[in-house]
Amino acid sequence: MSKSLFKSTSVVASMTMISRIFGFLRDMVTAHLFGAAASFDAFSVAFRIPNFMRRLFAEGSFSQAFVPVLSEYQKQKSPEEIKQFIGAMAGTLGFVLLCVTIGGIVLAPWIIRLFAPGFATEGARFDMAVTMLRITFPYLLFISLTAFAGAILNTHSRFWVAAFTPVFLNICMIAAAFYLAPRFNIPIVGLAWGVFVAGIVQFIFQWPFLKKIGMLPSPRIRFYDSGVRRVLKLMVPALFGVSVSQVNLLLDTLFASFLIVGSVSWLYYSDRLMEFPLGVIGVAISTVILPHLSRHHASSANEDFSQTIDWALRCVLLVGLPAAVVFAMISGPLLSTLLQHGHFDARAVMMTRKSLSMFAIGIAPFMLIKILAAGFYAKQDMRTPVRIGILAMIANMVFNIILIWPLKHAGIALATSLSAILNSWFLFYFLHKQKIYVPREGWRFFSFRLCFANVVLAIFLWFGSGDIHEWVSHPTLWRVAHLSGLLFFAIVIYFAGLWLAGLRPRDVLIPQRQIA
Repeated sequence: MSKSLFKSTSVVASMTMISRIFGFLRDMVTAHLFGAAASFDAFSVAFRIPNFMRRLFAEGSFSQAFVPVLSEYQKQKSPEEIKQFIGAMAGTLGFVLLCVTIGGIVLAPWIIRLFAPGFATEGARFDMAVTMLRITFPYLLFISLTAFAGAILNTHSRFWVAAFTPVFLNICMIAAAFYLAPRFNIPIVGLAWGVFVAGIVQFIFQWPFLKKIGMLPSPRIRFYDSGVRRVLKLMVPALFGVSVSQVNLLLDTLFASFLIVGSVSWLYYSDRLMEFPLGVIGVAISTVILPHLSRHHASSANEDFSQTIDWALRCVLLVGLPAAVVFAMISGPLLSTLLQHGHFDARAVMMTRKSLSMFAIGIAPFMLIKILAAGFYAKQDMRTPVRIGILAMIANMVFNIILIWPLKHAGIALATSLSAILNSWFLFYFLHKQKIYVPREGWRFFSFRLCFANVVLAIFLWFGSGDIHEWVSHPTLWRVAHLSGLLFFAIVIYFAGLWLAGLRPRDVLIPQRQIA
């Protein structure tokens, strides 16, 4: 089982890695051309709102509700019934998204006031955000339908298509930054049009692959279809489940809108960097295991269900913990090397560094949330993650209120990480309490080996990174060379630490009763 999961995860992770690399290029371009000014604050909000809704509805609640129902259809229904269900889902989803998109365009000023109330007192930043939100909001329609197509492809083990699709978003935004932005009186508006075009391109890209597997839908609006009603019923509570981290990030934007100019941008860039390990590993593994968990649940294979979660948790911690150490220990060198160009100056590096180091604390918990929540969604239990999600969201708001005054934007990032820790712990507690997940033997030794390797890694990075002021003052080539060497030796030292502690590949790739 784990070999098959590992192969699928490797495919998704590889495609996601390509997307994240293009994402880095995109961030380097936008940082160089626009920096962390008021105009980029406005764009960050205008892009984050439809992007947030996409993650909340399309990749969050919809995917978590749709994939288990579709997997059950594949087990129990005829091919014709499956196609009818997909067609009804496509038409109904498309109609709802169209209505939401029209509403978002019309109500753009009120939406900006809701999600970035601090902008309302600054006419120019508020007006720019409203204009760009009206341009970017249709992205929600196209990218949600793209997520729908990707969910179908994933249930047919065509994982690479959906994982590769975001590359087109990054390419379109890079092209827009260079070629569209200079043609507008307010250049940042060109970047918003890049988002709009990217939604259409991603939507078109996946349809030929659906046709190839014979699952190209014939859309029909059918709210009363039994399968559609089940998905819609499961979607409502799922909104507050695995997507709660996205709600917390949007709350971060709300609080940051009251801080000094640049705060929204500093949080945006640090969040973008944090999403690299989260997307490559956390999202990749959760994407792969959900169809497997759903099939195990449909077949009542409880032991396989538990072992799949166990395998996923080990893989996530194996990568998530060192990622957190790296982002916490060398956030300054990373930001200086990747983003310190053009309008993104040394001050922007120092300020973004504060929030990135706080976000780093939440990298492993964010990954764990993806895995643990999938265990509930595969069993079509939406209530438990909802309750936990609401608790975590309230905690995030309380942490924000407490930490924003002494730590400013870094306090917002720390609040998000603390709420993620709380969320992941409660998800684990209830999975274990309900006997859905029973950890297999060997976790004590596995945990010791992980701790040993990560402590060694942290010590190396602490002494090897040097003074941040040295990084921001040196030319780009010097930063690139030194960061490359630092990361290379960090990887070697981490895996050497795992090896010396006794961890072997078979301990993760092959489920065993004993890991000594």
